[in-house]
Amino acid sequence: MLQKYLPILFFISCFIGCKNNEISEKKVSTPTVSETSSINSTQHNIIFFGNSLTAAYGLEDPSKGFVALIQERLDSLKMPYHCTNAGLSGETTAGGAERVDWIIAQQPFDIFILELGGNDALRGTAADASQKNLQTIIDKVRAKNANAKIILAGMEAPRNMGKTYTDAFHAIYPALAKKNNLTLIPFILDKVGGIGELNQSDGIHPNIKGNLIVRDNIWNVLKGLLNQS
Repeated sequence: MLQKYLPILFFISCFIGCKNNEISEKKVSTPTVSETSSINSTQHNIIFFGNSLTAAYGLEDPSKGFVALIQERLDSLKMPYHCTNAGLSGETTAGGAERVDWIIAQQPFDIFILELGGNDALRGTAADASQKNLQTIIDKVRAKNANAKIILAGMEAPRNMGKTYTDAFHAIYPALAKKNNLTLIPFILDKVGGIGELNQSDGIHPNIKGNLIVRDNIWNVLKGLLNQS
């Protein structure tokens, strides 16, 4: 499974040394929850909890990010779901484990999409530590709403971190999905990562075209849960 992503990871690794262009850009000072449409009592709520990928970092128009694009599709299908964008640029799994309490206290939710780990991989955070942090987030979400559906968005470590590390990091997501009975997106940047024309100038964050593909990567998994919420 990991082998299919090696060409992608090679291109991603080319940008690791660019201090101003890495995915772990400086975190914004105040975490915020950005809503793509108003909530009403008849809607089901989906929280997207992640880092700069979720936050649509670098796009001049946030409505072109994949969270807003998911909302657009839900609206076009007249499905009663509201998307909350709880993405924070620079977020790590450790930071997410601290921030999640505030996020899930803001409103009821039916689906929780967890997209974290990319910054951990770029920093070389020990895989077991990242896994522990993600488990903490999952536990807190389940404690808040045991009936919520959780989607775990997988990420891959850059190949220049070495095979031992990339293998260990790769194993985090399927292991957590199996242990917690989660729905898994194996690699959220599938068909986008490492493809120049689908990414911004930093080579890491998807551009408008790339976000359309990421939207589909998520939608292909999310759509199966919508009638179960």
